[in-house]
Amino acid sequence: MSKKSIPALDLGQDAYVRLKEAIRDGTFAAGGRLTELDVAARLRVSRTPVREAMHRLEAEGLLSYEPRRGVTVTRPDHSMVIELYVMREALEGTAAGLAAQHASSIEIAALAELIEGESAHLDDGAELSRINQRIHRLLYFAAHNRYLLRSLSSLADTMTLLPTMLGDIDRAKESHDEHLRLLAALRARDPAAAEEAARIHLRSAHRHRLSWLLRNETPPDAGGLPP
Repeated sequence: MSKKSIPALDLGQDAYVRLKEAIRDGTFAAGGRLTELDVAARLRVSRTPVREAMHRLEAEGLLSYEPRRGVTVTRPDHSMVIELYVMREALEGTAAGLAAQHASSIEIAALAELIEGESAHLDDGAELSRINQRIHRLLYFAAHNRYLLRSLSSLADTMTLLPTMLGDIDRAKESHDEHLRLLAALRARDPAAAEEAARIHLRSAHRHRLSWLLRNETPPDAGGLPP
């Protein structure tokens, strides 16, 4: 079926999915300006479905409106990062506890394969990031709670605006050790230990993220400071 014969509603959904993926994979980088015309040209669709897609992504927080610049890919600031990690700790901790109770033996085996396989890629930040996303996604499904999954999926979309921290070998090793502790708790079917392991993992990630922000974020009034 050609794009011309696809119903308008489906075209809007298609543009939404493709634009979201372009933000996820960095094709449209955080802070970059987007116009309906440019996005329509890149996606090879008309401006109407693009307009619909951009409105949806703005409502979800992946796009933002900036005075004098227009619509941009959201650039997470200090407050946003703190809020994201507070929610990640609460939601993923809950997911880990539920997974310890409800995950099938096959799901735990799949998690084990991913987590134990990390050790072969600790010096490859890009590949480790892909594995890490699969681990967390599988953990969400293993909780077997559709409402929690919906919240975590939305949060995961926003997290894609942040670059991976796993290019740092020390953080990569630390993260791997944290995943192994989580796996041990899941295998033991210990909800309290699993939740605590997930929370410790997220607090550690939060600390590294804040350190990264302090190194890379430019204060709003930096231009007026003396050299």
